[in-house]
Amino acid sequence: MKEITVQELKKLQDEGADFQLIDVREPVEFEEANLGGELIPLGEFMEDIDAATENISKDKQVIVHCRSGKRSANAIMMMEMQKDYDNLYNLTGGIMAYIDEIGL
Repeated sequence: MKEITVQELKKLQDEGADFQLIDVREPVEFEEANLGGELIPLGEFMEDIDAATENISKDKQVIVHCRSGKRSANAIMMMEMQKDYDNLYNLTGGIMAYIDEIGL
């Protein structure tokens, strides 16, 4: 599984790079703190992966994150195995690492 560090993500954000950021946490977690990504809770991938991935690009870098990296890794594995994605990156350490190392 490909990964990206919080420093690499911050650089992409600062440069205005063209990438997609997907947050697979629950809505209550997203409301407490978020990185500005699109919220698609992990449960939606498990219920209907076709609907969950409908707007996830296959043409540019897609960074998937959760609180610490486990749920996003699960979402990535599902998308790679079931939907043939090859452009997905797991945010190492998730939003907690981003808050600790970069801040919000």
